Amino acid sequence: MKVVKFGGSSLASGEQLKKVLQIVVSDPERKVVVVSAPGKRYSDDIKVTDLLIECAGKHLANEEAGEVFEVIIDRYASIAKELGISLEVVETISSDLKNLLNGDKSKPESYLDAVKASGEDNNAKLIAAYFQHSGVDAQYVSPKEAGLLVSDEPGNAQVLPESYEKLYKLRDRSGIIVFPGFFGYSKSGEVLTFSRSGSDITGSILANGIKADLYENFTDVDAVYSVNPTIVQNPKEIRELTYREMRELSYAGFSVFHDEALIPAFRAGIPVNVKNTNNPSAPGTLIVNERANSNGPVIGIASDEGFCSIYVSKYLMNREIGFGRKLLQILEDNGLTYEHVPSGIDDITVILRQNQMDNRIEESIIERIMTELQADEVIIEHNLALIMVVGEGMRHNVGTTARASKALADAGVNIEMINQGSSEVSMMFGVKEPQEKRAVQALYNEFFVAVPV
Repeated sequence: MKVVKFGGSSLASGEQLKKVLQIVVSDPERKVVVVSAPGKRYSDDIKVTDLLIECAGKHLANEEAGEVFEVIIDRYASIAKELGISLEVVETISSDLKNLLNGDKSKPESYLDAVKASGEDNNAKLIAAYFQHSGVDAQYVSPKEAGLLVSDEPGNAQVLPESYEKLYKLRDRSGIIVFPGFFGYSKSGEVLTFSRSGSDITGSILANGIKADLYENFTDVDAVYSVNPTIVQNPKEIRELTYREMRELSYAGFSVFHDEALIPAFRAGIPVNVKNTNNPSAPGTLIVNERANSNGPVIGIASDEGFCSIYVSKYLMNREIGFGRKLLQILEDNGLTYEHVPSGIDDITVILRQNQMDNRIEESIIERIMTELQADEVIIEHNLALIMVVGEGMRHNVGTTARASKALADAGVNIEMINQGSSEVSMMFGVKEPQEKRAVQALYNEFFVAVPV
């Protein structure tokens, strides 16, 4: 039994939905279909979710939103017309969305969540209607009916453990289940959305819930690539990687999955297959608990910008009890989260996202570190990019760090910092943002481009 999830680009038009239907019916093991809201049909198009957020914002501000509303409904209507199905489902979608938009606005966060979630919910209804119109035994099932219960955290809901037992009962239903992604219900009956890539999270939860043999995630690429294809031309595809490698790569900028999305499937030990809706015969990328390390030390390279570092130096810091705790307390007092903390005996560096800080917060932090911790030096470096070199094979290969460092040096890239996780699955390099692409290309050439004999 398989759970299969389709992203917004796979559901953006009637033409795409015809491909989806063929994929689903071609394998009788595909039992649960998790769907996103309609995505972009072309590069300048607007996702339905973004239109819903705009529409909800106008309603909350008591502004005229009729034009945006019509654009949203027209997106569903154009898909229905393209597929030749009754517009009755579109009338239902229009009515439901009107009721939502005119609903209780006393809790803006909850109101926004309910409106956002309608993108997936209405698309699931439309897709179920299309499947039925095509003679397929299919039914729309809402998260409420299925028992997908989540914590009361708008925009960042977490699945409640009791959901899994309820979701297991979906196995007993006949035919194909079409299930909206992105949201669940609180125990009090309110709609709450997951964080970004929420439909991936729903698919992962359902795979765990029904004890699926495989979770297939269909998107618009043939596979997960070893590096960002906008930086390196025609990069190698990854055929197989572990959950741990995927999490490291997702954290550092890989856009295939949000790094939290796979946790429910990972906990149940369910493999995930990333495949292409537009080329379903391609094998895609398989994400598993363990794999054979036959490809060399590195599986992928990811990078992300927008970081800064707080460097603190103090002689005999290593003898001072509680120094690190006090430093992190200062950050906590300013509402800051940190990413990495590489350190030496007399210095420590804290890496964090720089969009959390403004000049006032920076000045406050420097002053407190100097006065409360009596530091010798505090330096804040801006506009850093973090590059992650990831691979389970690094644990069994000597000299990977030396190879990476030499490749960067030969490319004229200055390394601001190096940090290797204790798991030895990844190493991180900090470089200045203007050098990010050159650094990634150099590392890719070192670990993935065959060396001429």
